[in-house]
Amino acid sequence: MESLAERLESGDVAERIGAAKEIRRLTRSSPEHRRALSSAVGPLVQLLCCASSIEDGEEAAAAAMLALLNLAVKDDQNKIAIVEAGSLDPIIHYLQSTNPNLQEYAAALLLTLSASSHNKPAISASGPIPLLFQILKDGTKQAKTDSLMSLYNLSTLSQNLLSLLSLHPIPPLLTLIRSCRRKSSKIAEKSCALLESLVAFDEGRTALIGEDGGVLTVVEVIEEGSLLGKEYAVGTILTMCESNRDKYREAILKEGVIPGLLELTVQGTPKSRTKARRLLELLRNSTYNRPRLEADTIENIVSDVVSQMDGQDCADKARRMVAEMVRVSMERSLRHLKHRAFYVN
Repeated sequence: MESLAERLESGDVAERIGAAKEIRRLTRSSPEHRRALSSAVGPLVQLLCCASSIEDGEEAAAAAMLALLNLAVKDDQNKIAIVEAGSLDPIIHYLQSTNPNLQEYAAALLLTLSASSHNKPAISASGPIPLLFQILKDGTKQAKTDSLMSLYNLSTLSQNLLSLLSLHPIPPLLTLIRSCRRKSSKIAEKSCALLESLVAFDEGRTALIGEDGGVLTVVEVIEEGSLLGKEYAVGTILTMCESNRDKYREAILKEGVIPGLLELTVQGTPKSRTKARRLLELLRNSTYNRPRLEADTIENIVSDVVSQMDGQDCADKARRMVAEMVRVSMERSLRHLKHRAFYVN
């Protein structure tokens, strides 16, 4: 281990590159080696910082970023040390590289570093949002995925959401979702997570409703997405409806959201079920509040909504979903009773 550190600080570029590659190999799957080689963070960052001005600079940059990436995986101390050692300027530089491999490595490294809440303010201050957004539009598939995940990590800071909003992100995010062969993919999931955050702002809601097929794209994730993707997607539509029910209700109903919401009330995550029921209530034509003792069943809520729907096919599908939902609910209740009877006896 000591010899690797010495080689990293050698005056010979080939030696430094070789040491970085060896560190990458050793830390690929070993938490022990990540800890033991944490002292290599500083020299690796130094190599990355000077790579653009030395012979074999691209090879040096790649070796340094990949070694730092492996050191940072599942090691918060190394993540923090890498940022504090001054890595952000060269990472930002390589996010703009015309070499797609170097851009990918920079995006992957930034993603890993942004997973640490401690690093988020420093990363945000380095100005990566416009660059990550640009990669979303024209990067390689892997770079797009990692940039999207970085944006998601950084979106917990409100100033980053405002920066992203200024770039008009809704159309590219919808394009990303549409490009997914499987709406259950991580790309669709994290895109919807960002959409849910962005529609909290009027500019985000206006952009989504104004995009041709925008609401429909989110509805498709409600129907076909991963469990978390469905949760984010229903949250997106709910946020819009809660902000101005009268403005968005008809546009949402027109895209056939009811069947997907019905399925979520039975098979979604706890948050999805709560959000789906709340959205169904908002989509009713009646806005008056009933007393708690007269709380409606989902079936009654949906019957109200279906009676307002224009499309016969969609209304029929919703009615079939209600019937199926009742059947599933009865089966679950029966299983619960049998389970209780087994233990009582």
